[in-house]
Amino acid sequence: MKSNDFTSGAILPKLMKFMLPVLFAMFLQAMYGAVDLLVVGRFGSTADVSAVSTGSQIITTLTNLIVSFSMGITVAVGQRIGQKRPKDAAQTIGTGMVIFAVTGLVFTLISIIGASGLASIMQAPKEAFELTSGYIRICGGGFIVITAYNLLGSIFRGLGDSKTPLIAVGIACLFNIIGDLVFVAGFNLGASGAALATVMAQLISVIISFFMIRHTKLPFEFHKSNIKLNKSVAAVIIRIGTPIALQDFLVGISFLVMLGIVNRIGVTASAGVGVAEKVCVFIMLVPLSFMQSMTAFVAQNYGAGQMKRANTALKTGIAVSFAFGIAMFFITFFRGDLLAGIFSPEADTVKAAWDYLKAYAIDCLNTCFLFCFIGYYNGIEKTKFVMLQGICGAFLVRIPFAFLMQKIGNNSLFLIGMAIPCSTVLQIAMCFAAYFYFRSKNQISCDMTENKTEL
Repeated sequence: MKSNDFTSGAILPKLMKFMLPVLFAMFLQAMYGAVDLLVVGRFGSTADVSAVSTGSQIITTLTNLIVSFSMGITVAVGQRIGQKRPKDAAQTIGTGMVIFAVTGLVFTLISIIGASGLASIMQAPKEAFELTSGYIRICGGGFIVITAYNLLGSIFRGLGDSKTPLIAVGIACLFNIIGDLVFVAGFNLGASGAALATVMAQLISVIISFFMIRHTKLPFEFHKSNIKLNKSVAAVIIRIGTPIALQDFLVGISFLVMLGIVNRIGVTASAGVGVAEKVCVFIMLVPLSFMQSMTAFVAQNYGAGQMKRANTALKTGIAVSFAFGIAMFFITFFRGDLLAGIFSPEADTVKAAWDYLKAYAIDCLNTCFLFCFIGYYNGIEKTKFVMLQGICGAFLVRIPFAFLMQKIGNNSLFLIGMAIPCSTVLQIAMCFAAYFYFRSKNQISCDMTENKTEL
């Protein structure tokens, strides 16, 4: 396998060629989570739907910590490939494997021991409390697998390979569908069956992926001796990945707080928001895939000292994703009931989901800017700023606005959901301000010099 060189050639074709497999992989990943809710919605109770909704949000928040932290590997590997230093890329991957093995063990203990506590913090409805705890406990027991599954994707994206993660996700999605049909529809295990299907599918995907890697020619030699903790390499990964992970964690907490607010309204509202969140993953696919692609693309050009090319890639990504954002806005705002109806046959649940989705529809117009900026800033190692803008959006706007609307908005899910696009507007304003500030101070060029010296 040859790594993709993003430092030369036409930008749009190369960006799209890399982005499309990322998009398809994220689509399959979305299907992976959606199938759980879809099957549970058809063969389980409203309490099961609520349990999967709340439990999956917690597991997703913890998983996003891993994914975000692994961005440190994606950026570090991408920079070394851009700098034509393949041996250092191998050393980075080996150190990353050690770090994430420890991380997976810690998250496993947290999820198993603290399952009931997490469900309680989320104010899971009484009817769904035990089901929610069980879902968290089962998924949490497989966090080592979840960690390996996401680590593999981050490594290959750093190498400029977005096809191998696509294959891994496709395998997981296929076996998750089979598992859901067996455990939920066949054995009538409800939320617990969905959790079992998720862990087993990812385990099978990881095993198959390792066999694929062993028979794939990498752009460098990788040996068992590379799998060790190198302090200087670990420091780079932690320096890049920690702010991203902290930002995503705190943003995830803000969404969990919003779900906790909704859970206080009742089990129907809880199920409705759970359905809306699954739909949201699909309508946000294009900007999310551009965010991941932008990080890898910009990291290589940053490593090669080609910031003008990185800036052009940012503008290109925003333009393309904005066109899709307009389409998603109209579909979601005016026919969100059709989208929600895919996941639940219950009229009340669909109505609640559509009410919440109208706020997400508005956010479709914003995220094409925000997510491309986040990918860009991650790629140039401005991860502390990424953390700052995420925290400001979450704690200055999203949470206070949601609390306010729950108090004065007559429990309207649309008004509570409007906290999301309102926070995004603040984050976009901060991203634009930072972009012009860094350019005026020529800070990017200075950082490039320091970066090459350090690496």
